[in-house]
Amino acid sequence: MIHLLQNETKRNETKRNETKRDKVPADRVTRFAADLLESAAVEGARHSRSAKQQLDHWARVGRTVSSHQSAAQRRVEAALAGTLDMVELSPEERLVANAEVDASITERLSAVHYGDVLAGEGVTTVALDGDGHLVRYDLDGTTTRLD
Repeated sequence: MIHLLQNETKRNETKRNETKRDKVPADRVTRFAADLLESAAVEGARHSRSAKQQLDHWARVGRTVSSHQSAAQRRVEAALAGTLDMVELSPEERLVANAEVDASITERLSAVHYGDVLAGEGVTTVALDGDGHLVRYDLDGTTTRLD
C-alpha cells in the first residue's frame, strides 16, 4: 500500500512539473541596447541568422564560456581586479579583459547621467544637445545655446 502511494505521489509530481514547463513561454520579451541589436543584425546576416537568432547564439556562447572557470579566466579576473598587470596577460586574455572593461563602461554610461552628477557637485557643464548644438547647462537649471 505504501509503495502504491509513493508511485501515485511521484506521478502527480511529474504531472505538476510537466504542466509548469508547458506554461513557460518559449520566448520572453526582452530589451536590448540598440547598438547590440544592430551588431546582431549585421553579424547574423553573415551567418544566415536573424538578429534574434544571433543574440541567442551569443548568449549561449557567453553562458558556456562564463560557466567554465579556467586558469585564463582567473588571470583575466585578476587583471580586472588590479592584482595582475594587464601586460602579463596573453593577447587573447587581453582581448577578453578589454571586452569586459568595454562592456562595463557601456553599461555604466547608459545608467548614469553625468550632467546631474556634476551639477550635484556644483559644476556647470557644456554638452551637445539632441540636435547637435553646443549647450551650457547652468546650475540653476537654465540652458544656453552656445553656437
